[in-house]
Amino acid sequence: MAAQSRKRSRPAPKRRPHGNPQKPQGGAPQAVAPATARDWIAAARLRTLPLAITPVLIGTGAATLVDDQLHWVLALACLAVAFALQIGVNYANDYSDGIRGTDDVRVGPGRLTGGKKAKPRTVLIVALAFFALAALVGLAIVVRTGQWWLIAVGAVCIVAAWFYTGGKRPYGYNAMGELFVFVFFGLVATLGTTWVQVQEIPQEAWFGAVAAGLLACAVLLANNLRDIDQDRLAGKRTLSVLIGRRATQVLFTLFVLVPFGISAFLALFYPVAWLTLIALLGALSSVLIVWTYRTPRELITALQVTSFTSVAYGALLFWAFVA
Repeated sequence: MAAQSRKRSRPAPKRRPHGNPQKPQGGAPQAVAPATARDWIAAARLRTLPLAITPVLIGTGAATLVDDQLHWVLALACLAVAFALQIGVNYANDYSDGIRGTDDVRVGPGRLTGGKKAKPRTVLIVALAFFALAALVGLAIVVRTGQWWLIAVGAVCIVAAWFYTGGKRPYGYNAMGELFVFVFFGLVATLGTTWVQVQEIPQEAWFGAVAAGLLACAVLLANNLRDIDQDRLAGKRTLSVLIGRRATQVLFTLFVLVPFGISAFLALFYPVAWLTLIALLGALSSVLIVWTYRTPRELITALQVTSFTSVAYGALLFWAFVA
């Protein structure tokens, strides 16, 4: 009897918490403060916006190789479209990941929808508003240039932005994110910027588009490497989840360094392009972080450094073309 009593009084083993460790586990749900302006700005993920600047800089510089005149109004309009699409897709990702429950196991920065700071419908409306803004500015570009077929290109861009994490089968959940980022943040954004200004695409624009796309993919890889464990738990099959941590580090290194090989080749014809090697300092720093990181927060730093490396690269290549 004494043995049975001792057996009954033994404390039950503790259960390991599931879900986001930043959220309270068990007990009554705690009230969450409504999203502040700072939360909304954070959800726009401003650290990714340099990726919208890079292709516009390179595309505008390439356009000057066809026409010496700088078409500033069209260039700024292209930049506005790129910004609106970038912010729109960031809010759309917040909405889609939140309602799917993907952010329930998130250990990175909090989100509006997943963190219950804002109603999903409100986040969705904001995302759609930015897509609408991109469409309106894009339509203005079409009217100004008379290139009506670009309406179809713009529509494809918005659809691709939505289905990155939206819809029943988002391609961002099936290891296709890097491919689409390369196409739309590299090729489409850069070549489109050049085309609307001079209705011609020199080969330099193609080289620059590939470089911009690879740097954008590197930023996405850093982000997915940070979330690799949480994405695996949530069933989000990013490229990093499929190929693993080490292969992701190798691929990130290639994506970051190949653009400098491209600029070195271009420097044979445009000597100022050698100055892009200044941005290599940032690139090497991000590579070092990705290979030696110990905490996910360090990868956020790598993401930011790579993002700013991208815009520095674009600015210096723009200078090379203009000079």
